[in-house]
Amino acid sequence: MLNKHSTLLWLRRDLRLDDNAALYKALKQSQKVCAVFVFDRDILDLLPANDRRVTFIWQSVHALQQAFSLQGGRLFVLHGKASELIPTLAEHLGVDCVVAAEDYEPNAIRRDDVVNLALTAKGIAFSLVKDQVIFAKDEVLSQKKTPLTVFTPYKNAWLKTVNSFYLSPYPIASYYDRLWQPDLNIEEASSLNQMGFIEQSLLVQAGEAGAAIAWQDFIKRMDGYKAYRDFPAVKGVSYLSVHLRFGTLSIRKLAAEAWQRGGEGAATWLSELIWREFYMQFLWHHPTVSNQAYKVEWRDQPWGNRQDWFEAWCEGRTGYPIVDAAMRQLNQTGFMHNRLRMIVAAFLIKDLDINWQWGEAYFAQQLLDFELSSNNGGWQWAASTGCDAAQPFRIFNPILQSQKFDPEGKFIRKYVPELAALSSTDIHAPWDLTPMMRQAAGLVLGKDYPLPIVKHDAARKLALEKYEMIKNKLSSARAE
Repeated sequence: MLNKHSTLLWLRRDLRLDDNAALYKALKQSQKVCAVFVFDRDILDLLPANDRRVTFIWQSVHALQQAFSLQGGRLFVLHGKASELIPTLAEHLGVDCVVAAEDYEPNAIRRDDVVNLALTAKGIAFSLVKDQVIFAKDEVLSQKKTPLTVFTPYKNAWLKTVNSFYLSPYPIASYYDRLWQPDLNIEEASSLNQMGFIEQSLLVQAGEAGAAIAWQDFIKRMDGYKAYRDFPAVKGVSYLSVHLRFGTLSIRKLAAEAWQRGGEGAATWLSELIWREFYMQFLWHHPTVSNQAYKVEWRDQPWGNRQDWFEAWCEGRTGYPIVDAAMRQLNQTGFMHNRLRMIVAAFLIKDLDINWQWGEAYFAQQLLDFELSSNNGGWQWAASTGCDAAQPFRIFNPILQSQKFDPEGKFIRKYVPELAALSSTDIHAPWDLTPMMRQAAGLVLGKDYPLPIVKHDAARKLALEKYEMIKNKLSSARAE
């Protein structure tokens, strides 16, 4: 039954028509619905002009604007402060309600609170609905009804709770006749350049069309996901993370396919989708982890924090081929393979003794698929400071990781071409080559490619000593 005359749909990270929960709610409750997306200056003013994500969003929103128009609707595209523009636009349109999809990040929650107060003052309702996850907030809890802080119990509870109801798509198309094209003259964002950004070349196609192509490609490979996902030179992962991040693809569609399909590949991939939700609900329950370690005892640990080593890590010139190849992939494409994210994080923290928050911040700047909850959760896992963290004594050996997951050196050769002439055996540790072997390969270490900035065995020993020292200090403090 219709209970609203008109509704404004505020799109944020749900840039699609298909199976859009907020759009469905708006259409179901109203006689007419139009939409808005705001390039929010509170976010954009902190970004460099060449940020790839803004290009992806711009292209996705432009495509969505055309899709709304084809269905008889209108999508306003504005540039300014969302906290000011949304209440103003809602008032000018004379709508009864503003509907949006929930966001679980601390800054987004604060923004929504501000918008809610402004709308309420104008007599306009504000409604938030779940869209970007299957289960949010406190929908999956322990048997004692407390938040789960370890992944495996959370996953088990998630799988016990899920059913076809939660995975069913919203029938948007049945209500397209309620889309509305209000005759309102308002200044809209006309180009990336007008907003102060430079359009970037992307390796992925943006929008619902790009998401659909990527999804159909992965469906054909899903059964082999478990077998191939750890090898960066192989097309084994889904490459769907950016589409999940900006909502150009429905999480319900993805989870339903994996849940119904069965088999090791689908089950392993579903587990990754559950990891994503685990970190989102954890951030919602513990918002302070966005700026500090979850484990109190690890908040004041000492760090070496050598700036020159950090810069070498960022630029892919540590002298460790797999680390350097991964960082160069990130810098050149905005993407990094998940296995490599663990390798480079472990190397920064435990080999170079650099604060995990430095690496977290760099990833936040570079990743096209940057997701605060997953990025923070992954870095705190690597640093042993998080809710479901690796133990401090778990230290990745970058050479063994390279030999195991890029055995032929194909990935390294792509991003570290100065080592391309080396054999599959030698490429993982070029410093072990004899002078004659280096000469034959035309390689001068320290000139063509850097020498290792640290020796892994020595760095590992220092890391273990550091963690043992912290452990003993904590034990003494508890005993006092």
